[in-house]
Amino acid sequence: MRAVVLTGFGGPERLTYRTDVPDPVPGPGEVRVRVAATALNNTDIWTREGRYGTVGDPEATAGWRREALEFPRIQGADVVGRIDQAGEGVPEDRVGERVILDPMLYVGDERALVTTAYLGSERDGGFAEYVSIPASNAHRVDGPLTDAELATFPTAYSTALRMLKRARVRAGETVLVTGASGGVGSALVQLAGLRGARVVALVGAGKTELAAALGADATVRRDVPDLVAAVREAAGDAEIDVVADVVAGPAFGDLLAVLRPLGRYVVAGAIAGAVVPADLRTVYLRQLELIGSSFGTHEDFAEVVEYAASARLRPLLAATYPLAELGAAQRAFVAKDFFGKLVVQP
Repeated sequence: MRAVVLTGFGGPERLTYRTDVPDPVPGPGEVRVRVAATALNNTDIWTREGRYGTVGDPEATAGWRREALEFPRIQGADVVGRIDQAGEGVPEDRVGERVILDPMLYVGDERALVTTAYLGSERDGGFAEYVSIPASNAHRVDGPLTDAELATFPTAYSTALRMLKRARVRAGETVLVTGASGGVGSALVQLAGLRGARVVALVGAGKTELAAALGADATVRRDVPDLVAAVREAAGDAEIDVVADVVAGPAFGDLLAVLRPLGRYVVAGAIAGAVVPADLRTVYLRQLELIGSSFGTHEDFAEVVEYAASARLRPLLAATYPLAELGAAQRAFVAKDFFGKLVVQP
């Protein structure tokens, strides 16, 4: 089959397009899917670059589980396609189903999710013509959305939903969403709105109108000279109950400062910098909660599929690329000159 193979940690030059990769064979309880579309995620970039560090060394090169990664590896977690083979124990009538794949490869509860394998990281993923996966991770999906549109949902939306649940976001609360033009950020804007929350979106230049059209009640440019004052002005009479952050970096202290007393800060990404300065007096004197969150559970994923199938979520497809141009797609992803998600189609 055709596939793009990651040969080691590094830049896009470590991605090799090949036409002679062996087709995957589904094992017992698994299905093979002919890939129609696979979306990009920040995890793809950080995994390629080995940017997750280790517990003892934040600058160490490692995969997302903060340990060694096996190469070569086919990346790509957010896959839509059709089942074309059923492994032993899987009903043959599943062949032909259009499916969207839950990329979290774990069995058990939330504790197991913390050390889950991830499609495209610990197991070959969807930047290829075929991928195999446990049958329970392949959710049948119908409806009018295209394959590329459906591929925008899996990781971003289940991650966002997990963040909102972990932070206990309720109707009537006000949520500040960072990185609101990206995959997880734009998902947070929509999903927080569905929960009845008011959303203040933090975005880059030229993206405020898009965030507002997506449902943000107010927007703030991330390059304003005084972020705390700008957020408070945008929030008006409301206090910020929750900060949902995927950016971190130098703004971390300001993000804590905008929270009301007893507010909650939930983080699931650090694209602007993972090691941040913090004044812990802000945390304990204002009695703030700091909440870590990563990928969504199987239950979160099933909920996202229901939302998508019922058209309660808007797919944000920014651009598509052919499989052979995955390197160019990843460079465009890092440049961040888009709103929503980039998708590769074989």
